[in-house]
Amino acid sequence: MKKITLLLLFLFFQITIKAQNFQLSPRVGYDFLTMYDNSTPYIDYKGGLNYGISADYYWSWYGLGIDVDYITNQPKSTYPTENLYTNKGILLDKFSLTEDKINRLFYGIGPDFRFQNVNKNFSVELNTRIGFANIKGGKVLLKGNSATKILKPKLLNFFADYDVKNTLSFKGQLRFNYFFTDNLGVNLGVYYMNHFKTQNQKDATEKYSASYIPFEELKGQNVLSAKTENMYIEEPCNCGISSVGASLGLVYRFGTSRRIKTDNYTQEIIITTKDKFTDKALPNTDVVLTDLKGNIVKTATTNSFGIVNFKGLKQDDYLVKAKLNEIDLSNSNITKDEFKNAEKTKSEIKKVLLYTDENFILKGQVLECNSTNGIENVEVILKNKTVGQKMTTSNLKGNFKFHLKQKSAYTLRGHKQGYFSNEITVKTSDFNRKETLFIDFEMCVDPCGKAIELENINFDLNKSEILPKAKTDLDYVVKLMKSNPKIKVEMSSHTDSRASHKYNQELSLKRAKATVDYLVSKGISRGRLISRGAGETELLNHCSDNVKCSEKEHAINRRTEFKIVCPK
Repeated sequence: MKKITLLLLFLFFQITIKAQNFQLSPRVGYDFLTMYDNSTPYIDYKGGLNYGISADYYWSWYGLGIDVDYITNQPKSTYPTENLYTNKGILLDKFSLTEDKINRLFYGIGPDFRFQNVNKNFSVELNTRIGFANIKGGKVLLKGNSATKILKPKLLNFFADYDVKNTLSFKGQLRFNYFFTDNLGVNLGVYYMNHFKTQNQKDATEKYSASYIPFEELKGQNVLSAKTENMYIEEPCNCGISSVGASLGLVYRFGTSRRIKTDNYTQEIIITTKDKFTDKALPNTDVVLTDLKGNIVKTATTNSFGIVNFKGLKQDDYLVKAKLNEIDLSNSNITKDEFKNAEKTKSEIKKVLLYTDENFILKGQVLECNSTNGIENVEVILKNKTVGQKMTTSNLKGNFKFHLKQKSAYTLRGHKQGYFSNEITVKTSDFNRKETLFIDFEMCVDPCGKAIELENINFDLNKSEILPKAKTDLDYVVKLMKSNPKIKVEMSSHTDSRASHKYNQELSLKRAKATVDYLVSKGISRGRLISRGAGETELLNHCSDNVKCSEKEHAINRRTEFKIVCPK
């Protein structure tokens, strides 16, 4: 595997040394989140500096690269040295400590992926590498003794070092590059690195890889275990090492201008569409490029940034036009002289088209009430005292659009066979045209036959008179029926299961009739109303006869509902 990697590196340099798609990136960073999975309980590993270099070759948005990284980490013994006593009560206050740095050298090769902006002065790269690493160092040795008693030094904490060559490793890196000239720039990166199955050494004399003496905390003192014997880890841990870090560096890309080849300077035009009053980009705007005779040369729709690019054009005079929701934007001319100047200065031709209409655009969506399901083919009617009535139809996702004048009030209502809706008011005086062009709006429609609960229709115990707080919900039904003059409404009253079935049936009929009488008093024809007393026959939960339930559970079943009956 090592020979194959070296061969790939050699071929990589042979391909890229003369290429103009080749870039070199030296960097320095910090390895700040390091994890050594070697089963040693009293050793921590600190971050350290990272020195690296990347060489990358791009064919397009994809490429191939190599990385070399030199990283240092510092092991730290976390074994306590304060108030440490032997099991016989002798204070250990004389210590010797060795903590050797760990050096990691990684080299790898792998695919690159890149996104860059139109001017190619900013790019984001994802680099993936597979390769090998040499890891050396990391020995930790802590011995303790007494300054006043004659004792044999005790080996408190020990870990043998690493001396590994060519261990299989992986690296993933995300880099952000900014070029302040055609060739030179800076980059900021973050990376993740993993060394698989990295084995530490055994002690040459004692033949073990790690050791420590257990201890316990007793009354503020750290006391070695009663046996005062070391816990030995005889076999080295074949464990992984991983780390996360960040880096800052330079990037140099070879060749001349990295923007567009000289032959292509006359072939790219960048059109940006904006709203004049908010200065915001306008996505989904139709842009047309014509010659001076009116013949269409190119068409496109702006992206989410309000931009379209036209390429492959010969040097000539052109006219650029755009339209958003049937409203024309400002036009712009492109002359032959602009093509020549773009070629001379190695830049693109850029034009900005402005949307100058002072009206708002209502971006609406028809949804089924209490859901996110858009309803298509709904006739949406817009009314205004000044402009009269306009109508449009919702698309597959339920979307529709209208143009609204400033400081005006409009009513909207949706109509579709099998559905009904109420009139909704939109006031453009609530919006500032200097801050927004679009007004986002949702209106809901309900399917006919759907039972809709009126939450505030409550009655006094054993009574059927309409209470004042119920009138708001009933007035909503009045408004709905006046907005939809062809529909009928069934008003149904429901009781809980307490009292007899006959009594509940009669009481619900009285309440339903009282509800209908209120609607009639508000001008609704009795012929459009149906009263139904359901009694306790349509309970919403388990609280039937002889079932013990709380007052809150019984209240769920006491309700008034209305159901729209649409004309056939």
